[in-house]
Amino acid sequence: MSNTMNQPLAASSFRTIMSLFFATMFIIGTDTFIVSPMLPTLREVLHISVEQSGWLISAYALGYALFALIAGPLSDGLDRKSCLLGGMLGFSLFTALCGSTTSFTLFFAYRALAGISAAIASPQIWASIPQLVAPHKIVKAMGAATAGLAVSQCLGVPLGSLLAASSWRLPFYAIGVTALLITIILALKLPSIPSATKQRSSLSSLGRQYRALFSRRSTTFAFLGYFLYQLGTFSTFSYLGNWLADDFSLTVQQTGLFILGFGIGNLFGSILVSRVERTLGIRRTVTYSLLGMIAMYVIVMTSQLIAFISIAYALIALCGGMLFPLLMGTLQKDQPNARGTVSALANSTMYFATMLGSVLAGILYVRVAGFASIVVVTMLCYTASLFIFRSLLHNPQPINSQAAMQQK
Repeated sequence: MSNTMNQPLAASSFRTIMSLFFATMFIIGTDTFIVSPMLPTLREVLHISVEQSGWLISAYALGYALFALIAGPLSDGLDRKSCLLGGMLGFSLFTALCGSTTSFTLFFAYRALAGISAAIASPQIWASIPQLVAPHKIVKAMGAATAGLAVSQCLGVPLGSLLAASSWRLPFYAIGVTALLITIILALKLPSIPSATKQRSSLSSLGRQYRALFSRRSTTFAFLGYFLYQLGTFSTFSYLGNWLADDFSLTVQQTGLFILGFGIGNLFGSILVSRVERTLGIRRTVTYSLLGMIAMYVIVMTSQLIAFISIAYALIALCGGMLFPLLMGTLQKDQPNARGTVSALANSTMYFATMLGSVLAGILYVRVAGFASIVVVTMLCYTASLFIFRSLLHNPQPINSQAAMQQK
């Protein structure tokens, strides 16, 4: 079974492949987010401080961010299915190994290796979508993959938190086994996805590829805006579990239910994005989403009622669910022959932001003004990102229209 970027999938195949991409992003997303609500428990198990606990999130992010810079360009010259399967196998193994140790050093190493494996796998999803599907379905397909991340917060993280009530090891074992099953199905059902370019990448050509990528000034500013957005997002998310436990005395299970609302909001955002984008256009959708998130963080920072904070976070997630596929589409639209590089660099940027955000959040949380100081930084990051994307998207067409013009 083969495919090329000039032969979009049939309707039935489209649904099958999107379901697989959804499942892949679901399990990777569950692993990415599962550590945050478990931080209070892991602090006790691994005998570490509050500040050190932030490095459990940074380990995964660091492994992902560094390796994605290499894996992305190299994958542009390889079959994306092979890259995806290899990454998923490593992801399955190293995530399961996280549940086998009580050593902070080994846990850090396994999280980093799981991040490296995810850096090989997940960019192939975003890069494969424009290669597999018809232009008018690109935003819908990216929304489906984004929904996998949303549902991982909606169902995967709360379920993992409930499993952690019996044993903190169970979530890691469950994710590892499930990832292995998804890998087997991908091997059987996913078509070959050959390189969109005839030239194979090598380590010696990485510099040229990145120089070519950033030869456009707009690309540089787009990635800066994307970095600031993710820095703000993960600064607050990294210490959400600690804050809810310390200030509101929420248990791991209660924190999982709190994140359930966050995941539901993110899921609805990813479902609604294609309709909203067609109605408002990219610029207005991005603008209103970021302004909405800033407004909701004012409620998070000032409210003392957990119910109001939970609703505010659900609305933040709704806006974020609409933003993510649009920002990914914006980053990719000018680089049709380097989608693996762009996707990997976008994910690398996100995880560098995750790593920096978790470290910065730890310093602010312990030494400045607690969670409120983290929220202020997040709002400033969103404001800067808003100005950047408004300048880049001053007179845009919808992503669907842009993709159609590229096909012509």
